Amino acid sequence: MKDTIKINETKQGEYGSIDYFRMIAAFLIVAIHTSPLSSINDTSDFLLTRVIARVAVPFFIMVTGYFVASKFFTKENNNISFHNFIKKTLLLYGVAIILYIPINIYTGYFHKNFTLIKLLKDIIFNGTFYHLWYLPAVVLGVYIIYLLSKKVGIYIVLLITSFLYLVGLLGDNYFFVVNGTPSLKFIYNVLFQLFDYTRNGFFFAPVFLCLGVIAKKHIVENQVKKTDTNKILIKALIGLILSMVLFIAEGLYLHFHFENRHDSMYLFLVPTMYYLFMMLLSIKIKPNKGLRLLSMVIYIVHPFVIIYVRGFAKVINRENLFINNSVIHFISVSLISFLIGYLCLKITNMWKRTRINPDSRAWIEINLDNLKHNINTLKSVLPNQCTLMAVVKANAYGHGDIAISKELNKIDVKDFAVATVYEGIRLRKNGIKGNILVLGYTNPKDFKFLVKYHLIQTVLDYDYAVSLNNFGYKVNVHIKIDTGMHRLGIDYDRISTLSQIFHLQNLKIKGMFTHLCVSDSLHQDDILFTNHQIHCFYKTIDSLRSMGYNPGKIHIQSSYGVLNYPELQCDYARIGIAMYGVLSNDVETKLSLDLKPVLSVKARIVLTKSIQQGEAISYGRQYIATDNMKIAIVSMGYADGIPRSLSFDNGYVIVNGEKAPIVGRICMDQFVIDITDISDVEQNDVVTIIGQDGNIKMTSEEIAIKSGTITNELLSRLGSRLVRTYRYS
Repeated sequence: MKDTIKINETKQGEYGSIDYFRMIAAFLIVAIHTSPLSSINDTSDFLLTRVIARVAVPFFIMVTGYFVASKFFTKENNNISFHNFIKKTLLLYGVAIILYIPINIYTGYFHKNFTLIKLLKDIIFNGTFYHLWYLPAVVLGVYIIYLLSKKVGIYIVLLITSFLYLVGLLGDNYFFVVNGTPSLKFIYNVLFQLFDYTRNGFFFAPVFLCLGVIAKKHIVENQVKKTDTNKILIKALIGLILSMVLFIAEGLYLHFHFENRHDSMYLFLVPTMYYLFMMLLSIKIKPNKGLRLLSMVIYIVHPFVIIYVRGFAKVINRENLFINNSVIHFISVSLISFLIGYLCLKITNMWKRTRINPDSRAWIEINLDNLKHNINTLKSVLPNQCTLMAVVKANAYGHGDIAISKELNKIDVKDFAVATVYEGIRLRKNGIKGNILVLGYTNPKDFKFLVKYHLIQTVLDYDYAVSLNNFGYKVNVHIKIDTGMHRLGIDYDRISTLSQIFHLQNLKIKGMFTHLCVSDSLHQDDILFTNHQIHCFYKTIDSLRSMGYNPGKIHIQSSYGVLNYPELQCDYARIGIAMYGVLSNDVETKLSLDLKPVLSVKARIVLTKSIQQGEAISYGRQYIATDNMKIAIVSMGYADGIPRSLSFDNGYVIVNGEKAPIVGRICMDQFVIDITDISDVEQNDVVTIIGQDGNIKMTSEEIAIKSGTITNELLSRLGSRLVRTYRYS
């Protein structure tokens, strides 16, 4: 894609000036709705509220462009940022609509020419209260930028959105041009049947979103070139002064010479906003997240406060002071709105303090971009018409079944496998869509949940099939065929028994499958046995089809089945461990795919100690120091899932990019490492148990081998005390 932006090169934490200007912008919006200088001088008030204050809303839109829309122009064209922003903004808009329903009722909104069409127009374009137009505008604007970003580069988008802005300009401050041109007047009369103003998400918001993206692009380029920040600041300041002078002159000229439809859109507002934003980005101030919430609350609640102040003034008979005195009116509304925002901020901070930080002790980091990469990589080697079935049993192999399944739903994975009915219920209760196959045993007492939560049950043997049928309700099933593993399933050569299952009226047979028990091995004997299993499975399927039975979706491959037998023609491939970027053990496979580990495990240094030669460490005095040494205590133990057997097998972790051997027995909640040769290790430092730090990597496979197990067991035993955090690269 042209004009892509390397987002990771920006130093987002230095742009606190944006946070502080949010507060200025919020109070400018209050000024627009209270006209603070109207009782002093009409022209001064116009200059403040109808010209200067008009920078407030475009500023907020540019912030969205800078932090959200800019991600659409990366090489990945970030869909996640788009969906997350739309979801959060629509939620906020919905809350605001509900909040102002009592005021709408009081003002007669639902009585004065109210129609459903009017309501829809207000929700989509105008806002259901006079200040709420911003929220649907920014949603629609972001959607437009998102669609354009898939087709053209940012500068083409700028041309398109600039044209839209010019069209909107003629319906706003330059409406006198339209009034003098009959054909244009007809067109705009049609447009104004759809919305009240061209200051909306179609004509107004896109260009400022685009400017936010361009500001990000220019900042990144300046960082790459290591341009002096002071030079950027001086250029931005000069540009701001010149464009602001023209902007003010434009506003006053239009005000005194023309009668216009509205006064939100100006020609020189566009360059003014760009230079203002670049100036702010050039001022390096520590960010203040609290100001973001504070400014948002002021924006949302200030119309409520205006009504309250006016009502209170009438009750105490002080209209002259609190209403007619526009300065006092503005100050009162601003102060009360600020106090409400400050109270919300305090409550939010108190709530946050009651929550444990996810990285306070020991935790798991899940890289969702790596998950998506692995899914796409695995899909690329599947035969045509073969669908990936994601195995998310055992808490998604320790990765967190709900979060992983939700992410898979987002990337169009709609088939899942779990071990138990309760795992399936968890997924359904948390909104997971698609087919969910229960691979293991479900007690007949729980058959009702199979129907209630639309789960597919595995038929384990003929008697179990009869039990399912006798339940009395239609149940979706897959039949398990035993081709030599001798665990679950009906023997492959019992064709008559299998055919009887097809006659059980309450069973809706949706598929048949088997399990390859040595598909992970490329030893000749194991290859022969796997081929025997494959032959038996397909022979059984062919026999049933020849008898007129439909086996439904068939599946035979798990992770190693795909890696070593990718040519098999199936409807599903059940992918478990490989989906998480890990293999069960360190063995060669026919396909060598670029799979990326999704999970890393980290913990904190509790404290450091000096140990003298001859002193023992940890339980059982199994480790005796052979020399003076320095040790550190790590806040993780076997109750969290680190194998106790690492105590005796030269295990190590990574600290400050260097290997630190585990010494002494691993305890339930802590273990000890040798940091004698590692400098600058302090309390609260991060230790990497699985993952990479600097050039040193510790893989799940390596730990599993040292522990005498496989990665499936290692990962699925990671404890519930480990908080899982999810991120994108």
